[in-house]
Amino acid sequence: MDVGIVGYGVYIPWYRIRVEEIAKVWGDDPENIKRGLLVEEKSVPGPDEDTATIAVEAARNAVKQAGIDPQGIGAIYVGSESHPYAVKPTATIVAEAIEATPDLTAADYEFACKAGTAGIQTCMGAVEAGMIKYGMAIGSDTAQGAPGDPLEYTAAAGGCAFIVGKNGSETLATIDDTYSYTTDTPDFWRRDMRPYPKHGGRFTGKPAYFKHVLSAANGLLRKLQLTPQDFAYVVFHQPNGKFPMHAAEELGFSKEQVVPGLLAPKIGNTYSGSAMMGLAAVLDQAKPGERILVVSYGSGAGSDAFSIVVRDTIEKKRNAAPKVLDYVNRKVNIDYAAYVKFRRLLVK
Repeated sequence: MDVGIVGYGVYIPWYRIRVEEIAKVWGDDPENIKRGLLVEEKSVPGPDEDTATIAVEAARNAVKQAGIDPQGIGAIYVGSESHPYAVKPTATIVAEAIEATPDLTAADYEFACKAGTAGIQTCMGAVEAGMIKYGMAIGSDTAQGAPGDPLEYTAAAGGCAFIVGKNGSETLATIDDTYSYTTDTPDFWRRDMRPYPKHGGRFTGKPAYFKHVLSAANGLLRKLQLTPQDFAYVVFHQPNGKFPMHAAEELGFSKEQVVPGLLAPKIGNTYSGSAMMGLAAVLDQAKPGERILVVSYGSGAGSDAFSIVVRDTIEKKRNAAPKVLDYVNRKVNIDYAAYVKFRRLLVK
């Protein structure tokens, strides 16, 4: 394919809550939780933050890093399962905030945690077809977890935006190809008017996450006739810190290929932003010529896999906007009382 990444940007809220803070409220053993999930703390949106504000910050950083006129962006897609409005797009808010042209197409996507990568694929197709010059895809979430539910330990907040354009002097990485694998596997869902999602127990692991991630990854490897040894890095969706490590082992990747993009231990699961932010963390440090495998996952269920090759242009672009670790290391820890207040779990 003749498309690539022109720029990317991320945003992670300041606030964090540690596993110990949640565990002491519910009487859980924090060490067991940390060993089981490989998560130490998670990001928490501030009282004035939501999916839209997070998406806007990530989009502004992407435009800044790309060094392009936002008037050239012809499509904006925002993937999330926590859009602030049931009827009213987040994508139009982003478009207005970054001063994009009104002569564009925009839409909100929802496919659990892979809606953002579905947006990347849509942008790839539109750019390749010559319909638009640039397309922006965003994964942004303020993930929900019911109080006392295991999801409360990992459901986090954050966002990542990618700008896709034709390969050329502006491109910092080439997208070789993409491959998707999708089935109707009900491992995680939230019905209309319900505040918190449910998870399907035994469906969550092997029949859902692992079947789809491994199938998408193997499908792309076969399509491109590549092996794990052809990649410098691999990034998976990160519902916790443990699943990506198991997926890598199953596919034949080493720990060293996974760790640079593994963010869940420090910020939790940012849902639609998860795999995209892992890719951004790798691009923050990758060298020209290195190849990256990225595999997203969305419950319900599906995975999108991408093969990406870093180009020389990245050396002059990646310092133009805050990096992933700048946001990871910029934090304020809060207790459970503040967390409950920020997440509006208790209403006055």
